[in-house]
Amino acid sequence: METSLDLSRWQEKPHGVAYRRWVILSTGLRQLLKTRIFRLLLILAWTTGLLMATTGFLFSQSVASGGWLETFAANFGVRAQAAATALGALVLLFPDVCIGGLFTLIFWLQSYVGLSLSLIGLTLIVPRLVTRDRANNALTIYLSRPLTSTDYLLGKLGIIVGILVLLWTGPLLAGWVLSMALSSDSDFLFYSSKPLLHALTFNGLSLVVLAAIALGVSAINRSSRNTIILWISLTLIAGVIAQNQNAPDWLKRSSFTRDLAEVRQNIFRLDEAFIQAGSELPLVNRSFANSLIRSGQKARATDADGALTSLGIMVVLSSFVFLRKLRPE
Repeated sequence: METSLDLSRWQEKPHGVAYRRWVILSTGLRQLLKTRIFRLLLILAWTTGLLMATTGFLFSQSVASGGWLETFAANFGVRAQAAATALGALVLLFPDVCIGGLFTLIFWLQSYVGLSLSLIGLTLIVPRLVTRDRANNALTIYLSRPLTSTDYLLGKLGIIVGILVLLWTGPLLAGWVLSMALSSDSDFLFYSSKPLLHALTFNGLSLVVLAAIALGVSAINRSSRNTIILWISLTLIAGVIAQNQNAPDWLKRSSFTRDLAEVRQNIFRLDEAFIQAGSELPLVNRSFANSLIRSGQKARATDADGALTSLGIMVVLSSFVFLRKLRPE
């Protein structure tokens, strides 16, 4: 059977720059979504978002006039009904303390879950970012025209953004939107907006830090095993060492997980929420009010400026390593 060589001009419409970057991003996420561990992480992350929405809904319905709390308390006599009514009145009189404090606590807890799940998700993808491309000398092909180093960088960065959106930002926003849609009062939308802004600020800062460090770690070595060991050392071992109270400050600041924890305290200001609740709310039980104040004092950030400086240095060094290795070999 004879075959003919067709040298006619290619008539298809060429794809743009965005398509090249999307191929890198989508390919990485598709490979990750095929793994059972990452699907389990997705279930945990979105379950957390559902719990957030459920908590906000139950709280809004419990303090609403004629809500389920008043109805339920009526079954236990006048005192229980009066306590439920007093709780609703307390929220109406101090919405900034009650509603703002509640959502500050909810978003603060969700940030722990989101960050932890994101670190596990990044552990699965770190060797696939740059390490394998360097090991196979694939950068020589990938960085040939029309694919540029910018396309490669944005595509890999998009994979990291996709992981954090799926495991952290998405459940955060979905849980808040759903709880607001089911809330009984517009005060919940107004007074939860500031805690949401704090949560998104910490989420964005964590994205910058995690993206830079993950790309730097992935680019520094050709061996997937060594890359995993280095990443786990930076996340777990350095974090455990930094928890030692007798460790010097420079050693504590060398852990980006510890630094992010310090920044979290400074951004969310959970200490202010606790202290404000214990000081301003007319609580009958003074021991409970004092315990709130003490909890707020313990939650106060003690080294936020040092942590931010350390994170900035890590981002610069990781970016330098990545850009240094991002060239054909």
